[in-house]
Amino acid sequence: MIWVGESRGTGMKALYEVAQIRAVEQAAASALAPGALMERAGEAAARLALDLLAQVRVRQVLVLAGPGNNGGDALEVAANLARAGVDVTVIHLPGTAAPAPETARALARARSGSAQFVSEPSDAFDGLVIDGLFGIGLARPLAGQARELVSRINALALPVLALDVPSGLDADTGAIVGPDGVALRASATISFIADKPGLHTADGHDVAGEVHVAALGIDPSLLKGARAALSEPALFAAQLAPRRQNSHKGSYGDVAVIGGAPGMGGAAILAARAALYTGAGRVFVAAVGAAPALDSSQPEIMMREAASFDAGARTLVLGPGMGDSAEAIRLLAEALDGAAPLVLDADALNLVAASIDLQQRVARRAGATLMTPHPLEAARLLGTSSAEVQCDRLTAARTLAARHRAVVVLKGSGSIIARADGQVAINPTGNPGLASGGTGDVLSGMCGSLLAQGWPAWEAALGAVWMHGAAADWLVAHGVGPVGMTAGELAGAARAVFNQLVKNQLERRGLTAGGRRRS
Repeated sequence: MIWVGESRGTGMKALYEVAQIRAVEQAAASALAPGALMERAGEAAARLALDLLAQVRVRQVLVLAGPGNNGGDALEVAANLARAGVDVTVIHLPGTAAPAPETARALARARSGSAQFVSEPSDAFDGLVIDGLFGIGLARPLAGQARELVSRINALALPVLALDVPSGLDADTGAIVGPDGVALRASATISFIADKPGLHTADGHDVAGEVHVAALGIDPSLLKGARAALSEPALFAAQLAPRRQNSHKGSYGDVAVIGGAPGMGGAAILAARAALYTGAGRVFVAAVGAAPALDSSQPEIMMREAASFDAGARTLVLGPGMGDSAEAIRLLAEALDGAAPLVLDADALNLVAASIDLQQRVARRAGATLMTPHPLEAARLLGTSSAEVQCDRLTAARTLAARHRAVVVLKGSGSIIARADGQVAINPTGNPGLASGGTGDVLSGMCGSLLAQGWPAWEAALGAVWMHGAAADWLVAHGVGPVGMTAGELAGAARAVFNQLVKNQLERRGLTAGGRRRS
């Protein structure tokens, strides 16, 4: 997220939903001259467009202006760019209703300059597209000429700057509006007033491009009550402390992965390796069935049979390769009745989804509970479909967290971390290399490791998900993937990311690696 034209503090990167933005906009506009916000939006977007034009070394712009205020913003951009000497072409879709006064003024300004108004784009056009067709108020799929324009621009693969939100994308959910809808794929989006959650999850990741924020000079005190934020290390920085010299393996907790039924041992081992590489003091695999003698690649992991394993006060990761046997159900029920911190993943989530009794046990737990469903597992827990989950990922995650009184990680593009009180964070790290088998097992092991080291469940989820995605990014930066990236490669990369975060935090505090103040 990049602030345009004005600086903001380094606090939480808050995300605001459409209803909140509307209220802020109305409050701000009441203290300004009519149309002032639209003029400011046009100026901010024009400045960014000029920067983008310099990068792609062209001076041609095609402005797509819709019938509403988003179209008015686009017309302001057109007028400003034409005045700056840019070759501007405008396609204006006026709609059937009379435009708002400020939009009418923006149209008059655009027509009074050098901008050319046309009915359709030229196949020879090779410049920057400004998308001002529809903004945050879109409630129906793109249709007619707007849909044709979007499909045509997408096919040309031109650089696109979207105003507020790419046309066709729901600013709250990140889903493309409509089951067969389309959205314009932007290379950059300038989000007015504040950032929006839909730009960072689900389809938003693919269509919003790099997100810039222009606050338009609005009083920051009007922006309050955010229930979502972009995750960042600052949100879990308090846990990034250096390790004491006078410590031992018992100082960093025990993690036991309960899973690895016959034929599925790899899932438990992936989770266990991730727990080991991210700092747990001791790591066990408690196998459902016969336990392997050892992990030959990582012999530090201790192998046990779950039936006779004493979980004690260890942090438990339940589900990777656990299966659905009667033994698996018994082990899960016993763990839910205990006080140990739990991570529920994979088969454990499916068992909970299939049992009202297990759901009630989860909800009444006193110990920390962290759940890591992918969309299909979330759908089973909610009694719905994965498509419905993906249509509104934030609501799905919030509902799961409240229902189970747990911290929930809804995995996917822009993973959602949710608390029972409705607060959510959207994770910005990661890449398509994570779309392969076993990466979720790695995440569950990382969550268990941080819980075992004493991190609260909320911070453990934030930290594990952020580092998990950053590990995938680290691998790509070092020439691995995203195509062909494997889950087994993530743990070592996560270790590198974790240690770099601790080092960064020490440097911010002016400390040495041993925790001493620099002289």
